Amino acid sequence: MLLTVNDLHKSFNGREILKGINFQIDKGEIVVMIGPSGSGKTTFLRNLNFLEHADQGQMDFAGHQIDLAKPAKKEVQWVRRHSAMVFQNYSLFKNKTALQNITEGLIYAQGMAKDKAETIAKHELASLGLSQEAQLYPAQLSGGQQQRIGIARATVLNPEIILFDEPTSALDPELVGSVLGDMRKLAEAGQTMIIVTHQLGFARQVADRIVFFDEGKVIEEGAPQAMFDHPQNKRTAQFLTALNDAN
Repeated sequence: MLLTVNDLHKSFNGREILKGINFQIDKGEIVVMIGPSGSGKTTFLRNLNFLEHADQGQMDFAGHQIDLAKPAKKEVQWVRRHSAMVFQNYSLFKNKTALQNITEGLIYAQGMAKDKAETIAKHELASLGLSQEAQLYPAQLSGGQQQRIGIARATVLNPEIILFDEPTSALDPELVGSVLGDMRKLAEAGQTMIIVTHQLGFARQVADRIVFFDEGKVIEEGAPQAMFDHPQNKRTAQFLTALNDAN
């Protein structure tokens, strides 16, 4: 397994958000997490790259065993060098161009020379059809363009795993397709991904496994067809019916 998490707990202000999560993902696997808002999906992702610190739990990432509640600084740095996260609100640097947003991690996290980083970033932008936007700032870009640059910023780091936190939830419906298209290309290339999304059609197409969260626990998991067509847990079925009715 590339990543294994055991007994992850996290509370905020006395309220337990994650109630002993156990999880694993293999190299090249795509896991899609679904569940109602507030069920703990985003908190789980944020604990994996130490944007939040767990109250307890253990992680084995590529053979590195880490106490999620008490990680050493060098362990946090190692995890962040080998993983990347794409946020629902883009989280681009507002004072930097599209090109600079992509080169930032290459230069400062990986110590790459600026000219080499720019060459890689320009190639990435060209592959996305965004070369003309290289010198534009986030405020000059559409939401879809910003999110696609956020994905490019993650992928150029060549991470072992990419965490996607509802990457299309802030987008207008007509912009969703281009972002999902970029993610499909990553899936086809064998990129390991954990994706939080409500895009069930996309999940059915690309996921190797669906994990259903509710009230801070993993309620059910399985292959997409089994989960979507024949859920075994009543709560899973209830959620999927409500989501399908809403769409």
